[in-house]
Amino acid sequence: MKNVTAVLFDLDGTLIDTAPDMAAALNGLLKQEQCRTLPFEHIRPVVSKGSLALVELAFGDELTESRLRELQQAFLQKYSQAICVHSRLFEGLDRLLDELDENKTPWGVVTNKPAWLTEPLLRRLDLHARCACIVSGDTLPRRKPYPDPLLHACKLMQKPPEACVYVGD
Repeated sequence: MKNVTAVLFDLDGTLIDTAPDMAAALNGLLKQEQCRTLPFEHIRPVVSKGSLALVELAFGDELTESRLRELQQAFLQKYSQAICVHSRLFEGLDRLLDELDENKTPWGVVTNKPAWLTEPLLRRLDLHARCACIVSGDTLPRRKPYPDPLLHACKLMQKPPEACVYVGD
């Protein structure tokens, strides 16, 4: 770790606990569709897998492609309207980010969440200006698990990949 000079974080489920807001949006959509809501404990483990996985959890995986996309868009709209009601940094990460800032160690976010959701969330939590870089799921043609977003983040921070560590779930 002595050669690490920058840190990159995944967003949902790693840096920020977005599960409460995503669960609320998903259950709001289920109510809208006149379906039974899901317990939070069933939703939390799926949050970091993205919106499609959440919609499939809620409505099953036998949906037509068009219906799946329609429900995904409805979920994302609900989530965007209440993106940071209960979302918070995971416990202890505020101190870690403060320490990185104090040591002038740049840190950034690399997520599959689209920028139109990533940036408002980071702004609401007063993290946007602190990030050395933000690479969202729609920043590049290919997203994680391809290495492109991580390599792009290294370039933005002007750090060689071998000097960066990525923290993700």
